[in-house]
Amino acid sequence: MSPTVRPYVLGSAEGEALWFLGSLVTVKAAGAQTRGRLTVAEFLNPAGFAPPLHRHLEEDEMFYVLSGTARFLCDREELVARAGDFVLLPAGLPHTFVVGSQEPLRCLQITTPSGFEDFASDVGVPAVERRLPGPGPLDPAALGHAAARHRIEILGPPPAPETRPGR
Repeated sequence: MSPTVRPYVLGSAEGEALWFLGSLVTVKAAGAQTRGRLTVAEFLNPAGFAPPLHRHLEEDEMFYVLSGTARFLCDREELVARAGDFVLLPAGLPHTFVVGSQEPLRCLQITTPSGFEDFASDVGVPAVERRLPGPGPLDPAALGHAAARHRIEILGPPPAPETRPGR
């Protein structure tokens, strides 16, 4: 039987904070608090940031943009998102995104089922300072091995600079 889950509130600077691929990730709700149903994390991605092309084999990934802009590329579709927009990236579809060049992207990332927090913890490092920029990129081989352990496939590099917004 699962332990009893209790209601809680976290302040804006509360939650497990990690530097993950040069971005600040603060986990607000993990599998332990949602009976494995979902993960909610606040992301602060630097201007111009783009993760490698990848796909989640298990998790649907959603983003609610709080500030900034990003261009999401998913299954050959381009989705531009601004503050107040919601983006759904279904499990199994290749995707990446590029943060606009003018300001950082602050968003809530929701994955279902939970588990993304374990990948972020496996790859990231605890964030003592919560200001950009964070630590630099991770060794690609180490990232690939960690991704495979968490049912994420790295399919290619981040988008080339000429395909990024504002260029």
